[in-house]
Amino acid sequence: MKYYVDANAAKDGNGSIERPFKRIGEAAKAALPGDEVLVAPGIYREYVDPIHSGTEDGRITYTSTTPLGAVITGAEQIKTWQHYKENVWVSRVANSVFGSYNPYTTLVYGDWYFATPNKHTGCVYLNNKSMYEATSLEECIKGDVYECSWVPEDSVYKWYTEQDTDADETIIYANFQGLDPNKENIEINVRRRCFMPSRTGIGYITVRGFKIDKAATTWAPPAAFQDGMIGPHWSKGWIIEDCEISNSKCAGISLGKYLDPDNEHYFTNKQVKSPTQMERDAVCRGQYHGWLKEKIGSHIVRRCNIHHCEQGGIIGRMGGVFSIIEDNHIHHINNMMELGGAEIAGIKMHAAIDVIIRRNHIHHCTMGIWCDWEAQGTRITQNLLHDNQRPPYAKNLPGSMMSQDIFVEVSHGPTLIDNNILLSDVSLRIATQGVAMVHNLICGAFTSVGNGTGTRYTPYHIPHRTEVMGFMTILHGDDRFCNNIFVQKWPSEDYVVYHDQNTSVIRENRQVGTHVFDDYPTYDEWIAQFDFTRRPNMMALEPAHSGYLPVWSEGNVYLNGAKPWKNEVSGLVVEKNDQDLKVELVEKDGHYYLHTNIYDYIRNFSDRMINTEVLGKAFEPEQYYENPDGTPIRFDTDYFGNHRGIHVIPGPFASFSGNIELL
Repeated sequence: MKYYVDANAAKDGNGSIERPFKRIGEAAKAALPGDEVLVAPGIYREYVDPIHSGTEDGRITYTSTTPLGAVITGAEQIKTWQHYKENVWVSRVANSVFGSYNPYTTLVYGDWYFATPNKHTGCVYLNNKSMYEATSLEECIKGDVYECSWVPEDSVYKWYTEQDTDADETIIYANFQGLDPNKENIEINVRRRCFMPSRTGIGYITVRGFKIDKAATTWAPPAAFQDGMIGPHWSKGWIIEDCEISNSKCAGISLGKYLDPDNEHYFTNKQVKSPTQMERDAVCRGQYHGWLKEKIGSHIVRRCNIHHCEQGGIIGRMGGVFSIIEDNHIHHINNMMELGGAEIAGIKMHAAIDVIIRRNHIHHCTMGIWCDWEAQGTRITQNLLHDNQRPPYAKNLPGSMMSQDIFVEVSHGPTLIDNNILLSDVSLRIATQGVAMVHNLICGAFTSVGNGTGTRYTPYHIPHRTEVMGFMTILHGDDRFCNNIFVQKWPSEDYVVYHDQNTSVIRENRQVGTHVFDDYPTYDEWIAQFDFTRRPNMMALEPAHSGYLPVWSEGNVYLNGAKPWKNEVSGLVVEKNDQDLKVELVEKDGHYYLHTNIYDYIRNFSDRMINTEVLGKAFEPEQYYENPDGTPIRFDTDYFGNHRGIHVIPGPFASFSGNIELL
C-alpha cells in the first residue's frame, strides 16, 4: 500500500493521493511491512517515530518524491525578536514548547567528554548556519572571534541563553552582527531527534532522499544511549540513502546503542567504576539485550551528504555491526570546536565487526574514521581522506582530540585498510594491533605506535559473530604493511599537541614510514622465543606472552624521505628529498583530481599479489583477513575497482597516471 504526505496540502487527510497526510508521523503510525510512504516537497517540523517494523522481504520505505525536497527538521522559526543592545536581539520562548526535554537547560556532557561542559544541546541558526554559544551575555554582546574555530569569520555570530523561572520561559539573546533577525531565517532547535524509533527492534526501514537537519541531539558515548538525528535504534536492516544530514548538535546518523538505565553515563554519574570497565559491561550486557547477528545491525548508509555536525557524522556502539557505509560525502565535522571529547569523528564506530567502509570522501573533520574497540573484520577500502587536521590558525581546544585520517584503537583485529588515499598529516593512529595496510597511498605519519592503550582489556569475538570469545590487553604489533606508497608530503618535525584532558604538552611523530616499528620483531625473531621441543614453562614464557607481537612489511615504496622498517622486505627506498616530487589534490567544479609524478620515481618496481593467505590470521581472535562471509580476499582490484594484472605496482592504482580524477 502507498501512503502520501504533503505538508502543503490544504488540510489533513487519510494518506491517499487525493487526501494526503500533512505529517510524516501520521504515515509512520499506519505503514506496515511492504508499504511505501511518498513524501512531497516541503518542510516537516516534526519528530517521526515509526512504530511498525518492516521485514526482510517487505521493507517499509519512506521516499522524498523530489530528491532532498522534503526536509525533516528539529527546528522551529522565531520571528518575534526584539532589539536588546547594539547588535544583540532577544526573544522569549515558552518552555511548554519543549515538553519534557529543553535543549536550553540540557548541557552537552557525559562519559568521555573532556572539554568544559558549558554548551547546551540547543542551538540558534542564522540562514541555516549554526551560531556560536556564548557563556555570558557580555561575551554575546562583544561578539569576538572564537580562537579555536576552524571558521573564525563565522564565530562572531553568537547566542546566549538563560531561564526566567517565574515566567517559565527560555530567554535567548543573539548577536546578528547588524542583521535584522525578523527579516532573516532564524531557527532554534527544539526536538532531540528527527527520524528514529522510540522503541528498539523497529527494523527493515528504508529512508530515501530526505534532507534532515537541526536537532538537539545529546552527547553519545559508548556506554550510554546514542541518539542521532536519524537512526535505527537497536534494530536490523535499515537503509539510509541519498539523504543530506546536517547541523546536528552532536551526531548526524546513529547506528548505536540502546538505553540501558543500569549503564547510562555510569562513570559521569557515579565515578566509582572506570568508563573502560563500563564499556566492557556494555558489551556483555548487550548480549543479554539481544546483540546477535540475527537481530542487530546489517544496515546500509550510502550516497549521503553528511556535514556540519559537531560530534560525528555517523556514530555507533555495537548496533552498527555487519553494516555497509559506502559512497558518502562526510565533511566539516566538529569545525566549530565548541565540543571536545573522545567520540568525535566523521565516522566513529565502536565494535565495527564485519563493517565495510568503502568509497567515502571524508575531509575537514577533526578526525576522519575512528574504529574503537573490536574492529574485528572491519574493512576500510577505496576511501579518499584529506584535510582532517586542525588548521594552523586555530587554537587547540583543551579537551579536544588528536587529528588524523584513521584511528584504530584497542582492537585485536583483523582490521583491513586497503586501496585508500590518505593525504592528511597523520594517516593512521595505531594504538591497537592486528592491522593490515595494503595498496594505500600514505602521505601522513603513523602515531601512537606502542602506546595510547594502557592496560585496557578489550574483547574479541567468535569470527563473524558478536558472541565474545575472550578479553585481552593490547600487546601491539601483529601488523602488516604490503604494497603501499609512503610519501613525506608534510614537514617531518615532531608536532606539539596538548593532552586530551589537561594542558600538558606531548609530541607527536610526523616522520612518514614504517620505521616507527623498528623495535618490533620479525616473525622468526618472535617465534624463536618458544622451544617446541620441550615441555612449556609458564613462568619462563611470561615475557613472551606480554611482549610485542611480530610485524611484516614488504613491497612498499618510500619517497621524499619517508623511512622504512629496518626489516623491510623487497621495498623501494628513494632516500633523497626532492622538491620536484608532487602529490596534490585539486578541486575543480566539484570534481577532485590527484596531480602526482610519484610514478616517475617508482618506474618498473613491482611486487607480488597480496591475498588472504599472505596476510594470515590476526593473533588474538585467530581470524583471517577475509570477507564477512569467510571467503578469501585477493587484492586484484584497485581504488576504482580496476583489475590488477600480473604486474602489481604498489599504491592504490593498478596502472601509472599523473593526473587522476578521483571523484
